[in-house]
Amino acid sequence: MNLAELDLADPQTYIRHDQHRIWRWLRAESPVHRQAPDGDRPGFWVLTRYTDVQAVFKDNRAFTSEGGNVLTTLLAGGDSAAGRMLAVTDGPRHRDVRNVLHKALSPRALAQVGDKVRANTDRLIAEAVDRGDCDFAAEVAERIPITTICDLLGVPSKDHDELLRLTKSALSSENPDAAELDAVAARNEILLYFADLVEERRARPQDDVITVLAESRIDGEPLDEDDIVLNCYSLILGGDETSRLSMIGAVAALIEHPGEWRRLQNGEVTVTSATEEVLRWTSPAMHFGRTVVADLDWDRHRFRTGDVVTVWISSANRDERRFTAPEDFDLGRAPNQHLTFGFGPHFCVGAHLGRVEIAAVLEALRRQVGEILPNGEPRRLYSNFLSGFSSLPVTLEAA
Repeated sequence: MNLAELDLADPQTYIRHDQHRIWRWLRAESPVHRQAPDGDRPGFWVLTRYTDVQAVFKDNRAFTSEGGNVLTTLLAGGDSAAGRMLAVTDGPRHRDVRNVLHKALSPRALAQVGDKVRANTDRLIAEAVDRGDCDFAAEVAERIPITTICDLLGVPSKDHDELLRLTKSALSSENPDAAELDAVAARNEILLYFADLVEERRARPQDDVITVLAESRIDGEPLDEDDIVLNCYSLILGGDETSRLSMIGAVAALIEHPGEWRRLQNGEVTVTSATEEVLRWTSPAMHFGRTVVADLDWDRHRFRTGDVVTVWISSANRDERRFTAPEDFDLGRAPNQHLTFGFGPHFCVGAHLGRVEIAAVLEALRRQVGEILPNGEPRRLYSNFLSGFSSLPVTLEAA
């Protein structure tokens, strides 16, 4: 296998190869790597070392997110939500929209949400233990984040399953044969759904995030419908995927590392430190991207205006220059300054909620489960953006 010739934009790369072997090679041999163009698809830069990834995240003057922030949009020439959706907005507008969302998703605002998350998680784990055999992905992990973020947004419970199906299709696929048009259709359906919900909330306000957005003002002007819909879209995708894939990855890692499972069970490590290691280890969002604003030199390379630069979190979180024994799954790891939620101006506004959800799963497993055993072949996602499992059959034996 010639690692230098692998296509990092092709989802098949991450099905056929061990991504961490690729990252180790790139960090050592080509930390500022140029992915060659392919037909009509432009080339792009690939940064894999922790310091480079962190530096790009921090610098929203030399690099902009408004040309898109993932390969799908960056290589297609831009994101139609730029300047409106928080993730692809920079400057004063980003600050103002972020302040609105932070008001709705701050630890203080979410204080009572944690109890509901823990109760829901305890129930789902208990039901799985009673059954014995389950697909942890479908029967437990899929039911926690989507319920939480939908409740916060004010999505009726009858619509949760459909939104889960759409979010999974919008960002990745469980089927390598799925067409890009399926993902586009899913994204459009989510936008149309929230457009209807925003209209309802303007007429009948409720105690939910959509109402907060509908009633918020920036510079004296209310957010328009597109602003609200696009940020709801961002929240539903971001609020589901990272937590869900981290939970599934946590169970897979505990099966693979029984010694760490014993440390968690016995209280040798805290749930807090275990949560951080799960986030580092799983790194569900493999990359994010930026566009170069003006020519600049970067570690003996010349970035040109308009170049696409991708930063690979899944590599940075295992950079041996930053982490001691990064290939070890260590639930007591400290310090653990991973980049799973990003860094700098675009640090994830839902980070606190994600941590609450993952901690709830680890705590419920520790209290209710004695043994976690594999019970079938896991199935990996087909994606160049998200990493993890779409199916994880296990047997959960009662404590």
